Amino acid sequence: MENARVERVEAAGLSPALVGESPVWRAAEQALYWVDIPAQKIVRLRLDTGERSEWVLPEKVACLAFDHRGTVLAGCETGLFAIRLIEGVAGGEPVAVTGSKLAAPVFPFAGMRFNDGRCDRQGRFWSGTMVQDMAAANPAGALYRFDARGVLSAPVVDALIVQNGLAWSPEGATMYLSDSHTSRRLIWAFDYDIEAGEPRNRRVFADLNHHAGRPDGAAVDADGCYWICANDAGLLLRFTPQGKLDRQIVVPAAKPSMCAFGGRDLDTLFVTSIRPAAGATEHDGHLFAVRPGVTGMIEPEYAGEL
Repeated sequence: MENARVERVEAAGLSPALVGESPVWRAAEQALYWVDIPAQKIVRLRLDTGERSEWVLPEKVACLAFDHRGTVLAGCETGLFAIRLIEGVAGGEPVAVTGSKLAAPVFPFAGMRFNDGRCDRQGRFWSGTMVQDMAAANPAGALYRFDARGVLSAPVVDALIVQNGLAWSPEGATMYLSDSHTSRRLIWAFDYDIEAGEPRNRRVFADLNHHAGRPDGAAVDADGCYWICANDAGLLLRFTPQGKLDRQIVVPAAKPSMCAFGGRDLDTLFVTSIRPAAGATEHDGHLFAVRPGVTGMIEPEYAGEL
């Protein structure tokens, strides 16, 4: 266990998120974006100025990526959307303009939505679905690929309860995926066909039944190590490419949800968190930052046109 200095990012706001998720560092703006799922919000923090903005969407938003023009590709409640974020005028509140729905799977059950998502190194957007009632433990979720042509695949990985933990190795040849439900708590690795965008040879990379917490959102550093938020344990765990746990960092919030490298030198790991319904502390639901002594990589943009 490390005594790395984890600080709450006060500029992110005094009001905690209910379910803070999907932090994405956009280097072109030197800004961090993230979402609050049940509040239906996308939030932005410009690090240099401390300016915070938020946009409310018509439905829950769980994950996001950007294209080269700054248009948001978002995994929401009913499908994938292209969203153009408009700044407030003359001190007015920012507004979100939602374009046409890009794609949607056929949800096998009511009450489902997209969850964790991001682009692979080639700019394909990947995201998974889940039944929102986690107590049901319904393995109806699946992982989908949305390619640069704007085509949504059939389920690539199915029988997921709470899809999470998407990440790729620095060269893109390994894909990671987790299921964070209490009955699973597994992280898998796949050999990833870069040209075809297909994961193969699924195997258990780390079993968090032997560690603390549930495997939530993740990031990969420049050394190829996999950082996972250990939800319910208040920890960041780092696994080597061989699947060995080599670092643990304590986070003040009990339910860290996802992490992302950012900052001018990509040397800061930002961590979102969830505020539990009962027994919440002053830190739960806030954004945190730690400098772990390693750097990350630029988050890939979606390769298509939104």
